Amino acid sequence: MGGLTEVSSNKIFGGWQKVYSHESEEVKCTMKFGIYLPPQADGGKVPVLYWLSGLTCTEQNFVTKAGAQRYASEHGIIVVAPDTSPRGCNIEGEDDSYDFGSGAGFYVDATQDKWKKNYRMYSYITKELPALINSNFPAIPDKQSIFGHSMGGHGALICSLKNPGQYRSVSAFSPICNPIECPWGVKAFSGYLGADKKTWKDYDACHLVRKYNGPPLNILVDQGSADNVLADKQLLPDNLVTACSENKVPVICRKHEGYDHSYFFIVTFMEDHIKHHANYLKA
Repeated sequence: MGGLTEVSSNKIFGGWQKVYSHESEEVKCTMKFGIYLPPQADGGKVPVLYWLSGLTCTEQNFVTKAGAQRYASEHGIIVVAPDTSPRGCNIEGEDDSYDFGSGAGFYVDATQDKWKKNYRMYSYITKELPALINSNFPAIPDKQSIFGHSMGGHGALICSLKNPGQYRSVSAFSPICNPIECPWGVKAFSGYLGADKKTWKDYDACHLVRKYNGPPLNILVDQGSADNVLADKQLLPDNLVTACSENKVPVICRKHEGYDHSYFFIVTFMEDHIKHHANYLKA
């Protein structure tokens, strides 16, 4: 496989959970991604579902905790889980905090001098990674969907809204829905994008959905009521529902009593999300 180095390979539910590394042109460093190849991939090309993880995560959080392989195997879907940021770029301050820099790429293309060379996670996710997957694995290029958690939920929403038709469906667990209005988003966007808040709207799902004009995009969001960062007003899911209704974009936002922000919540409803995407990927 051109440019790919296999890091690990484990058989699970009849398929293979693998991790690869490669030298990224977009973020100018070594990147890793997990990929689950279901047994159906042995017989031909299958759809692809991309997962974007949240703050502090690597590809390993999803690979080991989400429980997606069973359902991906049942539906015959490749699942790709990349890292959340560039690593080891020797940028001053990149490791100083959990919510900015390493592990916190926020799926934007940075414009500020200090970060713009490496922190190009939006282009990595929407361009470089799909090209890599499509050229090295039995993936159907025009059958791909995207989902994620927290910061990754934000990433999934903006990637789908900014690229009408590229993804068949989108879903999110506890997404950061309105980053220009929450502390996490303000910190990240100020650092990566600068002081001009007008540019922030290009990476905010609530603003993007108000002007969305593309193929039907049915959005599924799951949110736990006991989520501590929901209480801290970091997520703002009601703002997304309001924005979707203003532009008549279908959204299902389910509230789940007692669930928090952890992978215990994610694994509980992972089957629902895989089914949601299978409905569109296999239509």
